[in-house]
Amino acid sequence: MPLITSAGIGSGLDLESIISATLAAEDTPKLNAFAKKEESLQVELSSLGEIKSAMSKLQDTIEKLADPDSFNKRIANITQPNSDDGDLISVTPTSNITPGNFKVEVIDLAQGSRATSNDSLFTSTDDVVSASGGTLSFAAGDKSFDLTLDAGATLADLRDAINDSDDNFGVTANIINTGTESKLVLTSSVSGTGNDLVITNDNAELDNVSTVANSGGAGGIGIATGNEAKDAVIKVDGITITNDTNTFKDAVQDMTIVAKRQSVGGETAKLAVEYDKSGVTKLIDELVTNYNNLIGQIGLQTRVGKPLNGDSTIRSFDSQLVNTLSTELTDAGPFSSIFDIGLGIKKDGYLEKSTLVRSLSEAMDENFDDIGKAFSGENGLAKKFEELLDNYVDSSGIMKQRENSLNAQLDELDDDVINHEYRMESLESRLRKQYSGLDVLLAQMQSTQSYLSAQLSSLPGFTTSK
Repeated sequence: MPLITSAGIGSGLDLESIISATLAAEDTPKLNAFAKKEESLQVELSSLGEIKSAMSKLQDTIEKLADPDSFNKRIANITQPNSDDGDLISVTPTSNITPGNFKVEVIDLAQGSRATSNDSLFTSTDDVVSASGGTLSFAAGDKSFDLTLDAGATLADLRDAINDSDDNFGVTANIINTGTESKLVLTSSVSGTGNDLVITNDNAELDNVSTVANSGGAGGIGIATGNEAKDAVIKVDGITITNDTNTFKDAVQDMTIVAKRQSVGGETAKLAVEYDKSGVTKLIDELVTNYNNLIGQIGLQTRVGKPLNGDSTIRSFDSQLVNTLSTELTDAGPFSSIFDIGLGIKKDGYLEKSTLVRSLSEAMDENFDDIGKAFSGENGLAKKFEELLDNYVDSSGIMKQRENSLNAQLDELDDDVINHEYRMESLESRLRKQYSGLDVLLAQMQSTQSYLSAQLSSLPGFTTSK
């Protein structure tokens, strides 16, 4: 607080100390009260934040448990043949597939066609393929693209033009030099029987780089036996299945099988499709952990000496939490409570995996579908928890309202501090005016006293006491 003037100069009295003591007597208690109230509000806000954070973590888990897809996942356990050649197949099941066991053999892999220029057509990559230019048309299956060559284009120019074409559907061009000649090799990515690469032209000069000559008949590029495009073939439990790619979608209904390599000596991969019980177990473990974390935070933040001790909002939520957990389950088969699915509540309110009725693994083995209904069904436990937690955690929920109220009180406290500082400045100004008048008066009195004393001492017969 700034000093306006220096009091006591005229009278010689220590008026500054008097003013400071007066201001301190008024200021210090107020500042201490403000600091105490701010600390109390901040501690309460922090405690609410800890509980709200624990609520949010539980809410995240509950949202997963409320989603039926969390209980519809399938996993495919593949036992690959014992081989150094790598995996035989990979598998992706959907949530609709019926669990079962299968044996898969890969008879043949799909491939695209491979076309090679005939012997003695080109001696080097600089050989000109067309003196006047022209257009080549490439087709395989239902895919195609055209390529226009400039006059004087070389074999190397053709290779680069094919590989750089934005319209290319998957034709790769290479040149192999044998030492005596250069051969153009074209590989198509379009697999499946009947999808061989076909190259036609609009200029007979391009016949040597076409599979079909301009006038009909064979061109200078051919597809040798064994290099034709072909289907993939697999056997599932002895049933032969063909496909134009190595990806077999719905060969087994609702499952995608990808052939990775050809079986050797009739080897098979064993495939077991089952419910993703481990994923559900992990999710329920997460529920136990986050529920208990919330219970622990409530106990910690409401103990004696804490600002939320006896708080009606938290006490009400704690009661609703226990009631929700004890909800009677309906439409969940044999499960009428959480105790029936291998969960229990300890005396201290914490959730635990229990085997008093049956274990969780036993419940999943016996009635897995009903486990999903117990949590994510229309009247399931997760739905009840969602309603409760949303009421407290959402942006307009009870916890947010409490936080807003506390923050508003902190803002009001800031205003109170500012107002108090203004009052103290006014008080200091008033005190200084009052003591300034006193200082002048005392100075005048002292001056008068000195004058009178001097006058009296000059009178005849006037003596002063020693």
